[in-house]
Parts: sequence; C-alpha cells; structure tokens
Amino acid sequence: MSVLDNLNRVRRQINAAALRSGRDPEQVKLVAVTKTVPVKTIRDVLAFGVNSLGENRVQELLPKHKELPPGIEWHFIGSLQTNKVKRIIDKVFLIHSLDRWSLAREINRAACEKGLTARVLVQVNVAGEKTKLGFNLREVKEFAAESSRLPGLKICGLMTIAPRTDNPEEVRPIFRQLRELSVKLKVDLPEVRMDFLSMGMSGDYEVALEEGANILRIGSAIFGQRV
Repeated sequence: MSVLDNLNRVRRQINAAALRSGRDPEQVKLVAVTKTVPVKTIRDVLAFGVNSLGENRVQELLPKHKELPPGIEWHFIGSLQTNKVKRIIDKVFLIHSLDRWSLAREINRAACEKGLTARVLVQVNVAGEKTKLGFNLREVKEFAAESSRLPGLKICGLMTIAPRTDNPEEVRPIFRQLRELSVKLKVDLPEVRMDFLSMGMSGDYEVALEEGANILRIGSAIFGQRV
C-alpha cells in the first residue's frame, strides 16, 4: 500500500474510534512521526493535508525544519538532552517528553532567553517500565505544581508510551489511568493546563483514542516499518 493509502486508512480508523467513544474526530490531532522518513515522502503527506509532524531526535528535526516549508506544527516526542534544548526551543509547537526537573529548568532558561513560553507535556511512565523514562503516577502532581511556577514553561498536559503488545486491549488500562490522572490534576491544580493527552502510537492508537487521547503519534502505520 502507498503512504496515501495508509494515511487514509489511519484517518478512517481515527474517525471510527472517535465516533465510537462519542467524540468529535476534529478534536483529535494526528501527529505523523517522521523519524528516518525522507523529506520527499514528508512533502507527500503535507500535500495530503497532514500539518503536524513529530521527531524523536534533534539532529533529524533541524535539517527537516530548515528544508520543509514554514507553517508546519513540529512536535518533539523523543528523549531530550538538556544541552540540545536551545537548538529547538523556538522551532517546536510542543515538547512531549518533559521527564525530569533538570530538563524543566533548562527549557525555562532557554525559553526566557528567547522571550517565549515553551509548551510541554509531562511524560508519565504509567506502567513503571524500567526501560522507559518519565515520572510515576504518584510523582506527577508535585512535579507539575513546581514546574508551573517557571515563567518560560507552560505545562499543557500529559504523555505516555504504553508497553509494546500484540493486543492493544492489554494496554487500555494504561491509557485509562493517564486520563484519570489528567482529570484529577484539573481539579487539584487549576493553575496547570491539561489540554492534551498524548498517548497512542501505530499499534494502539484506536484504544488510546477511545480512552481519551487527543494527540496520536503515528509513524509506521503511515510510512511503513523503518529499516
């Protein structure tokens, strides 16, 4: 199947999952993950109406940002080193992977130097996997409260990466727990925005959407498996 065929299939599945859960499909943001995808192919999906792109690595985002047209909504979705924050701080719409206090301080510093406010999501390791980064569920409230006091940083919601599985139903509780945490934080921390729930990737995005995701990070389901 072509990239356009894949994209159309993903869009149909997103629409169906949204309708099943009583939600407006227009309120769900599809972020096409372009890790290792050549610029020519990215131009194709832009022509097909995709405007939000996600990158995992600073060294890959920067040349693509330079070569592709302005107006793209860039999302940084990978682990971010503090020494690379200043290179992307004015180029991305949203950083999905705020996973430690030192990174919060550096994002704040770099944003203040540029005279802007950086939008971020707190990364939560809901499943407690040792191989994954992020805060555990019990740590998020305190971290969000402290980070919200930094003038150059704006918390806009939460992100998680579910364990890999052949059966997406197995990770439904992971997504549900993150949604429940988001609802609780809205009540407990009214000063912290919970606009976005970034959860769901190529193997589980329908279940994630049904459980409340409004940002889906989808790569291989659109572009095929990476070599």
